[in-house]
Amino acid sequence: MARSSILSLTALLLASACAVDASGPEDLSSIAADPLLKNDFFVAPPKPAVVKQVVDLLRTRRPADAARIATLATTPQAIWFSSGTPNEVKRSVAQTMGEASWERKVPILVAYNTPFRDCAQYSAGGATDSAAYHAWIKGFANGIGKGKAVVILEPDSLGIIPYSTTIYGQSDWCKPTVTDAAGNVVPAPGATSAERYAILNDAVDTLAKLAPNTAVYLDGTHSAWLGVGEAAYRLVHAGVQRAQGFFLNVSNYQTTDTSNQFGIWVSMCIAAATAGPAWVLDPTTGGPHFDWCPSQYNSATGYAVDYSEAYRATVTAGLQGMLGDAVASTHFVVDTGRNGQGPWTPTATYSDPEVWCNPPGRGVGFRPTRATGVALADAYLWLKPPGESDGSCHRGVVGSTTDPEWGGIVDPIAGAWFPQQALQLASLANPKLF
Repeated sequence: MARSSILSLTALLLASACAVDASGPEDLSSIAADPLLKNDFFVAPPKPAVVKQVVDLLRTRRPADAARIATLATTPQAIWFSSGTPNEVKRSVAQTMGEASWERKVPILVAYNTPFRDCAQYSAGGATDSAAYHAWIKGFANGIGKGKAVVILEPDSLGIIPYSTTIYGQSDWCKPTVTDAAGNVVPAPGATSAERYAILNDAVDTLAKLAPNTAVYLDGTHSAWLGVGEAAYRLVHAGVQRAQGFFLNVSNYQTTDTSNQFGIWVSMCIAAATAGPAWVLDPTTGGPHFDWCPSQYNSATGYAVDYSEAYRATVTAGLQGMLGDAVASTHFVVDTGRNGQGPWTPTATYSDPEVWCNPPGRGVGFRPTRATGVALADAYLWLKPPGESDGSCHRGVVGSTTDPEWGGIVDPIAGAWFPQQALQLASLANPKLF
């Protein structure tokens, strides 16, 4: 293709983020429940680092790669809000809502500011306490107002809960501490599972009241993290039955197929444990029994993750046996922004391979759409923007800050643009970007 044609293509792709669609999408009565066959999600203007990479690739006579990055950047993806005062987040969200309204598009907004976020790992941060978070999420909701939006409420919030205990009696590893006035190390104030659930329930209700035209989804983790019963239990206690549903695979690489299967199982477990037959629900036997829901962890193989056809049939039959007359009705969305090549299997030995952190050889997956073909799957979305780093991974190498899987470089901090990874994600897209 001629250089002038590539320049025109790249300019068109970059400009498409801000182009106005005069026709606009259909007037949605329900954001996520209406499975439109066309894509009407908002595309935010590309960040300077993205534009720089496109320009650099053109200057070095790599027009096809420039077009790939431009396509990546102008595909609809979520906008994250992770800090600021209540007034600041209100203004930022309102600005995004205004831009989306001008283009007659639906924005995908991620609220990521819960206290003890990511338990002080690569994405550490968040509001200082429950009161601060309530004020922040109120500002977030007021920024949306009466506009239409998809809200992804607090990734990591149900996968990592400080001082929680699973339905099987296991303690969570996340136990943040502080040093008190006497010099004693004590649990951090506000870091309890009860407060985490209270924060999320409050957020669901606040969004319903102040931003009534939003479709709100809670953290369902991913298909190789929490077991089916544990995910269902946490979602119910966080208020999922008053929300649109839950999200899966944010910032991860699990396949769309296993994500859909896991989502269906979680929805079946929620229905069985909350509306199933009396023997599942009877409080005298310790119910509702989320712990009776079979999961993707196969006891016959040492509790390894198992999505084989035979084991899927076993889990599905077990959950159907628990449902009685109840019907699975809790919907979900799947992050397909980086799962086109599936999860990474390390080819070297590390003390901690950090398979979730900037794994090499990955590609973007299905483009955002509501046409999933799965009744309970409302949409495939790009929630973690492809090309943004997961953090400065070091694969557990003691004393190292470099990433051996990326040629010994220091990976960008979480959320920063990672040009090498972005190009790989675009080049190895499945389906191909073009």
